[in-house]
Amino acid sequence: MSGAAGSRYDVLFEPLEIGPRTLPNRFYQVPYLPGFTASGRPRVSAAHRAVKAEGGWGAVCTEWCMVAPDADPAPEGASTLLDDADERNLASWCAQVQAHGALAGVELAHDGGNAGGELSRWPAIAPSQLRSDAWLFSEATPKAMERADIERVQAAWAAAAERAVRAGFDIVYVYGAASMLPMQFLSPFTNKRDDAYGGSFENRARFWLETLAAVSETVAGRAAVAARIGVDELGPSGIGVEEVTRLVGLADELVDLWDVNVGGLANSAMDLTPSRVFEEGYSLQWTARIKAATRKPLVTVGRLTNADLMADLVRQGKIDIVGAARPSIADPFLPRKVRAGRFEDIRECIGSNHCAVKATTGHLGCSQNATAGEEHRRGWHPERFAPLADPSRPVMVIGAGPAGLECAKVLGRRGAELVHVIDAAAEMGGHLSWFGRLPGFQPWLRLIDYRRTQIEKLPAVTFVPGTRLGPAEVLDYGAAVVVCATGSRWSADGVNLLTHEPIAGAGEGLPHVLTPEQIVLDGKRPPGPRVLVYDCEAYLTGLGIAQFLQAEGWVPTVVTPVHEAGAHAFHTGEGPVMRREIAAGGGRFAHGLRLEAVEPGGARLEDEFGAGVELEADAVVLVTQRLSEDGLYRELLADPGRLAAAGIEAVYRAGDCVAPRLLPDAVFDGHRLGREIDGPDPRWPLPLRPDDAPPPRYPDGPGAGIGREDLGLGAPPVAR
Repeated sequence: MSGAAGSRYDVLFEPLEIGPRTLPNRFYQVPYLPGFTASGRPRVSAAHRAVKAEGGWGAVCTEWCMVAPDADPAPEGASTLLDDADERNLASWCAQVQAHGALAGVELAHDGGNAGGELSRWPAIAPSQLRSDAWLFSEATPKAMERADIERVQAAWAAAAERAVRAGFDIVYVYGAASMLPMQFLSPFTNKRDDAYGGSFENRARFWLETLAAVSETVAGRAAVAARIGVDELGPSGIGVEEVTRLVGLADELVDLWDVNVGGLANSAMDLTPSRVFEEGYSLQWTARIKAATRKPLVTVGRLTNADLMADLVRQGKIDIVGAARPSIADPFLPRKVRAGRFEDIRECIGSNHCAVKATTGHLGCSQNATAGEEHRRGWHPERFAPLADPSRPVMVIGAGPAGLECAKVLGRRGAELVHVIDAAAEMGGHLSWFGRLPGFQPWLRLIDYRRTQIEKLPAVTFVPGTRLGPAEVLDYGAAVVVCATGSRWSADGVNLLTHEPIAGAGEGLPHVLTPEQIVLDGKRPPGPRVLVYDCEAYLTGLGIAQFLQAEGWVPTVVTPVHEAGAHAFHTGEGPVMRREIAAGGGRFAHGLRLEAVEPGGARLEDEFGAGVELEADAVVLVTQRLSEDGLYRELLADPGRLAAAGIEAVYRAGDCVAPRLLPDAVFDGHRLGREIDGPDPRWPLPLRPDDAPPPRYPDGPGAGIGREDLGLGAPPVAR
């Protein structure tokens, strides 16, 4: 669908008053941690957020911004607003966001007993001396707050709010969701006090109400006050919807905007809602109750990516504002595309939650949007591309998986005159073509759907299916540049992280030894009902294969050498739910076992202490290590003379053909090669721009991608 958005979506572009500020539309980028901070790497952060403002988000917020030294979340990474240097950095951040007409919001927070203290060396503080249930974030036992601590933190919150206003922020948060300090006071799980701040609900709410009052008085008439609160009926530290509704009733006059989410640090899947586990808008069953209890605007999240659902929710009064973190990362230009009716151009979030993992371990990454976090340090814009130095060189991309499709798309957007994407399969998709068939992972196929749509709109890019090429065919094809994006495969002999050697008795062609591709893609099945899935990946493939077979009647036992099957999926939120589903279907788990040998009818294993264990099994599925399918690439490079004679100027590789990695890294690799293919040596990434470099000048004009003129919107409105 193209053309101007009709009246169905007009409700999403109506302005809304939030205290003394006016939100220009109903799209709101809620606070989230990107792995870099507005106070620590201000230009990287500002460029990342400003692109969203340019893309039409009516408000753009920072990540956690701590108000006191003992709110140290290291190594999680948060901003601070403690001194003049922080204020200057955040003022620059505000200016870049507001230049595009968006409101700027700052998430003032204190994580109380969850604080790590690794940087500040201050002890964590909490309502009571109880260790945090969010064990991943803190190993220390906090100090129980004295009255002086309470007064100090509240004064620090007000001081940070004053700095925020001076820096130019339009929205100032008192943040309590995700088990932060205000929620720690409110929850009887973390608050065992017997003074005026403990015991009854009113007493437990006192800290939050007093802090809101202090901030409201500080910023009165100069900025809107927002409160983020988490509704969590599942975790032990959670506050049920009834108590949250009571708090909203007590605090409504102190707040200009309620920001409501579900879940906390200890059960973050409820907030992150991975698509494998939760449907879009899942959290609305809780947040709708809060909407009925307030007279103030309400914003909520729920991995909302469907414009029809967004418009219906606002029109029906279930929410006032569409909140988003992940969808805004996947497509910073989502609002502008909705307004222009360019729905097919929206990069819908696939809900893989790789962004959350990468943000907490280093630097933001996104499976759909390779430019996320690279706006400043690489000068990448999600919708604008510098023209190729020589667009006439014909390019062949071998492999239509995530990396190959991304590379071809970028080359097409950069003005390449001829790009052929060639694959032995009949359809695009690479490994996602089979992984997306595992139970619940269909939303991940949005990644391929988007790239298929974009490539079909690029006349210079052609998909050639059902064609397997050897070196001779590549040499005869007529390409000047060859990109091998041939992916990877699971090891059939069981090479794994523990031994770096094959597993005895494993190998190709054995009916009782299978790999994930053979089961899902080739249709092979175990010879009997008992299946041992050996999960060395410790992510989603082992669990997914177990469920795939379980749905067809096999009885899986998932064996892993680590502490739990799918351990990495703790970070993305799918693991606990998938394990419960497998167990409920009769599947079993065995942890801490190393597979030593596979035999017809069973397997020999060894526990962590060296004791032998034998398990009966009709088949073993090896989910051990992926190996790059790089044979074609190596054969081509083996004879430079033949390449030159065939007119091939360069051969590169991308994605898993380089090294098997997580999905966002494969997409990034294809994108980077497409961006830098006419650089000095595209095999190696260009150096990163330092944080103190001037803001990047993004390309614009013909062939540069989607700009304001392309969307028919003119200059963005300025609303303050």
